[in-house]
Amino acid sequence: MRKIGYTLFALVCMSFTACMDKDWNDPNRSDAYGNSSIKATHVVTIAQLKQDYKDVIAATSNAYQKIDADIQIKGRITGNDIQGNIYNNIALSDGTGGILIGIAQGGLFSYLPVGQEILVNLKDLYVGSYGLQAQIGTPFTNARGVTYVSRMNRYLWNEHFSYVGVPDASQVTAEEFNLAKIADADYLASHSGRLMTIKGVKFAGADGKKMYATAQEKDAANSVNRALEGYNAQQIVVRTSTYADFAALPLPQGKVNITGIFTRFRNTWQILIRQESDVQQVK
Repeated sequence: MRKIGYTLFALVCMSFTACMDKDWNDPNRSDAYGNSSIKATHVVTIAQLKQDYKDVIAATSNAYQKIDADIQIKGRITGNDIQGNIYNNIALSDGTGGILIGIAQGGLFSYLPVGQEILVNLKDLYVGSYGLQAQIGTPFTNARGVTYVSRMNRYLWNEHFSYVGVPDASQVTAEEFNLAKIADADYLASHSGRLMTIKGVKFAGADGKKMYATAQEKDAANSVNRALEGYNAQQIVVRTSTYADFAALPLPQGKVNITGIFTRFRNTWQILIRQESDVQQVK
């Protein structure tokens, strides 16, 4: 009897351990996030959303407005905080346009990977801009006393999105940035927030030592702008956080293709590289 009892005890322990192992190996199961009760009752495109709230988004005073309509947007995640350069934000695109969603939470990449399609219930959230970059979130006041639409708390976010299918990174492709339209106001408005690639450019001053971002050069947002050869820094820059995993790496020399989320600050394009591999050397 004692031998049988030990055997049963061992089997129970093995079973319990197996269950525990499954949980530890798969800590970010989709059923732990999102609100499955959200239904696609009135989905609008991102382009339509930006058009409907264009006066708020285009306001130079960082205006924002609460969304009272019972509407949703659906798109795939094109950028997250995988290597620390996109802070408290995800980039979402549906083919008609891109927009940032502010979420006050780290490790977003763990449950919102690139390629995951989501449905976002916009009712009672806010839409607006910071530096004319369209964003969704809630009002936030920074250390300088500037209030704008930015990151919502993670509990509110969890109630406002649901998963659509499973992640499929192959469905996310970067479109080529049109250099001929670098100063085109309409192009800036319609394409800011999208995943794009600028091809055959060089980092200004890249000498094998100059880094993406150093603490000595950071601005109030702990970021550094790097110019591209042949282009005015008022037109386009590569913007890197000093907290990014690749911040201390030297800027690549020679021609490169740079992929990232192309955001804007007023009339300047700001490329947010998602990870080190977004910069590729070309011959």
